[in-house]
Amino acid sequence: MHFTDTVYRNPYWPTFPLLQITQGCTHNKCRFCTMYKDVPFRPQPKEWIEEDLKELAETVPEAKTIQLLSANPLCLSYNRLAPILEMINRYLPRMEYIYAATRVTDIRNKTVAELKNLKEMGLREISLGVESGDDWTLERIGKGYRAADIIEQCAKLTEAGIDFWMTFLNGVAGKEHSREHAVHSAEIFSRCRPMLVGTGGLVLFPGTPLLEDARRGAFTPLSEREMLIELKTFVEHLTCDCSFITHHTVSGANLTGPDFLRRKEKIVAVLEDEIKHGDMAKMAAVRESKRTL
Repeated sequence: MHFTDTVYRNPYWPTFPLLQITQGCTHNKCRFCTMYKDVPFRPQPKEWIEEDLKELAETVPEAKTIQLLSANPLCLSYNRLAPILEMINRYLPRMEYIYAATRVTDIRNKTVAELKNLKEMGLREISLGVESGDDWTLERIGKGYRAADIIEQCAKLTEAGIDFWMTFLNGVAGKEHSREHAVHSAEIFSRCRPMLVGTGGLVLFPGTPLLEDARRGAFTPLSEREMLIELKTFVEHLTCDCSFITHHTVSGANLTGPDFLRRKEKIVAVLEDEIKHGDMAKMAAVRESKRTL
C-alpha cells in the first residue's frame, strides 16, 4: 500500500481498509494545526491507487467499507473523484460504504447532481472539520470560509442524501471570543442538522501559529474550567437531534452517544458537576500529554 507521510483516519469509522487518494492538505493554513505542515499537497498517482486496490482485492475481497485518505480527499473534482470510486467498486464489488474526512470548501466544486452520483457509487458518509460556526473565530484561526459557506455546502449534502459529521473545537477562540464561539457554532450546527456532532479540546502544539500568538499575548487560552464552561454553553444552545461525541479531557463516558436531545439535560448536568467538582489538574495533565490532533 502506498501511504505517504502523515496519515489521519477517523477512529470512529471502520478503520480497515484505508485507501490514500491525496497527499497532504490543500489548505494547510489552520493556525492550530501542523499535521501536514511539511507535506506538500498533491493527488495520489492513479497508478498507485489502482495498485493499492489490486492488493486490497487480494487481501480483503469481501470488504464492504473503505476510508479515503488523506487530509481532505474530496477536494478532487467530480471528474477526478468519480473514476476512483468506480475503480473501488470494480475491485471491491461488495463495497457499500465509502467514508472520507474533508473540508467545507471541498463541496463547492460539486453540484448536487454530482454529489448524488457519488452517493450512488458508495460515498455515504463524510466528516467536516468545521471547528466553529462563528465568523470572528473562523477568520482568527484561518479556516478559509465563513459560517454562510458552512450552511450552503451542508445544504447541498443534505439534498444529495449524504450523511455528514461536524466538529466543534472547544477553546479555539480563546478568552477573547469564547461565548460567541460556543453560541454561534451551536446555532450554525443546529441549522445544518448533521448526523453527528463531535467536540475536541484545543491543544497548543509546538510550531502552531496559535501557540506563538499565545506566547506574545495575542491569544489567551482558556483554563480547564473555562473549557468546560464553553462546552456546556455549546451543548445548551445545540438544538439538532444527532449523535454526540466528545474528546474532552473530562471523561466522555456520560457524554458520548446517540439521541442527543433526549440526553441533553443529562450531558449539561454532568458538565455542571465537572465545572464545580472536577479535577482540573488531572484534566490539564491529560491535555498536556497529547501530541497530535
